[in-house]
Amino acid sequence: MFREIRAKVQDVKERPEGTYFLVLVPNEYLVDQMRKHTDNGILTGELRIDDSRRVTSKQRRKYWATIRDISWWNFDDAEENHFWLKYMYCTAKGIDSFSMSDCSVSLARDYITFILDFCLAWDVPLSQPLLGRTDDINTMLYLALQHEKCVLCGRKGEQHHWDAIGMGHDRRTFDDSEHRKISLCREHHTEAHKRGRDSFAKKYHVYGIIYND
Repeated sequence: MFREIRAKVQDVKERPEGTYFLVLVPNEYLVDQMRKHTDNGILTGELRIDDSRRVTSKQRRKYWATIRDISWWNFDDAEENHFWLKYMYCTAKGIDSFSMSDCSVSLARDYITFILDFCLAWDVPLSQPLLGRTDDINTMLYLALQHEKCVLCGRKGEQHHWDAIGMGHDRRTFDDSEHRKISLCREHHTEAHKRGRDSFAKKYHVYGIIYND
């Protein structure tokens, strides 16, 4: 079961294979638990770095605009949606409740992304473009591909190859797992082909990502 544990970073070192963190977990004694998980072959975890910055007014505006859109969609009170969505998030993350008036920037960003994921999954119409509601563009590009929704307008989307496959390849059998992709509706997909990649990227401030089902 997932459990979030607060830790303090004591040291950071970069090596050719990646970055090593030395962390202190205050008042937690986890050796026996870690050994059990290691014996079971569970060797991965999730690391989230919180900074000391507080949630911004811009994030709060994006958050409440999205809550209002959800309220228009499900005909429920905004405060009620605010309550149960935050409850869902805290339950999923295994964390205590928090306030959108004074939480950290990184927590607010992750929570807003969680709500936008909900909107994509349930076809909640937004009153402004999807990317205008997030600070985490890379995650939204991924979620749009996952939910098969246009990352620009939220309509039904299809995969557009950001990196051209090239002539002579059979698209039915070609392995495109290392090619960047973006999810676009038919209209934006057509525009991407007509404009060309660089012009389309400049207009909408988007890019392709590696995505595998």
